[in-house]
Amino acid sequence: MTQTAVSRDTDRLIAALSAPARSAPESGIVEVMNYGRRRDNVMGLWAGEGDLPTPEFITSEAARALAAGETFYTWQRGIPPLREALARYHTKLYGRPFLPEQFYVTGSGMQAIQIAIAMTVAAGDEIIIPTPTWPNAAAATGVLGARPVEVPMAFGNAGWSLDLERMAKAIGPRTRALFIVSPSNPTGWTATLDELRALLALARRHGLWIIADETYARFWYGDGPRAPSFFDVMEPEDQVLFVNTFSKNWAMTGWRMGWIAAHPALGQVIENLIQYATSGVAQFMQRAGVVALEEGEDFVALQIARARAGRDIVAEALAGTGRCRFALPQGAFYLLFKVEGETDTRRLAMRIIDEAGVGLAPGSAFGGGGEDFLRLCFARNADQLKTASQALASVLRQV
Repeated sequence: MTQTAVSRDTDRLIAALSAPARSAPESGIVEVMNYGRRRDNVMGLWAGEGDLPTPEFITSEAARALAAGETFYTWQRGIPPLREALARYHTKLYGRPFLPEQFYVTGSGMQAIQIAIAMTVAAGDEIIIPTPTWPNAAAATGVLGARPVEVPMAFGNAGWSLDLERMAKAIGPRTRALFIVSPSNPTGWTATLDELRALLALARRHGLWIIADETYARFWYGDGPRAPSFFDVMEPEDQVLFVNTFSKNWAMTGWRMGWIAAHPALGQVIENLIQYATSGVAQFMQRAGVVALEEGEDFVALQIARARAGRDIVAEALAGTGRCRFALPQGAFYLLFKVEGETDTRRLAMRIIDEAGVGLAPGSAFGGGGEDFLRLCFARNADQLKTASQALASVLRQV
């Protein structure tokens, strides 16, 4: 078969796919990661994870349950002990009672997002998403045949800010939901209680859902053990779905386990969507989740302390170049920075890999408003970050 014939057959196969599947975008983050992985000795600060493996007190519980034969089908909504542990964890963290019936275990935070989106929009509907933000929610919206509507945040001397008036103007007849990530990946912006109240009022006024991604709620550099939350301002009957993950707090990115918090009345719908996607999360993994929630506070505190120190290390190094603009993040564990005079961040990210041996994510991967920025994950040990920051700063002084 000739190359032309192979190409023609390939084009025919792709054309036969559904339009939403064909148009699902490639990840700009993964593109840079794949480029960097072909080179030796590149310090990858491009992905949203730290350098610590899952601690032994968590992995040993999974091993125990696996050895005990907990390998069969199990509860679609999550095993009762894990849902009870989630309720206790939230009760302690938010200072008000939660019920196990409010929690649903998913096969990753990403699946929690996909389910929440599927619950709120259909083909032709719209979700409003402030940007720059992690691109997967917008892509998942598109796969369903719905449309993500970007509302770029403003970046100025006071850092990143959400224009509530612009959010309101973006609402149209097909709008069904607001997707709010706070603390934000990649900006570190964190909504205040007043901003959360304003967003909730906007959603109530238009009958919209709020999908609240609070993945980074514990990585918060203000007062208290967590960032402000919609839990602080909402009523039980408000149309709010919370999505979260075990990945960040407990260094469990590879486990692919998350949860949804929602009104118990929505339980059967959520269970159905879990059933038709994965039929539930492995029981031995869920046993590890129980231990993470109930015995993991010291580890979470360690992670946050390391991230705070990492933030200060990279911020000092980049500020010292005299060429970088950024806002010190209030939450999450990323620094989003702009290099004066540089607008092609994809090209710049490739150059930094080649010349500094440091892997960053291009801001163009995060939607409107991020094009001129680079994202650096500082959830690393201090020595690694000092080495990476020095190499990065050296290159940035020259570009």
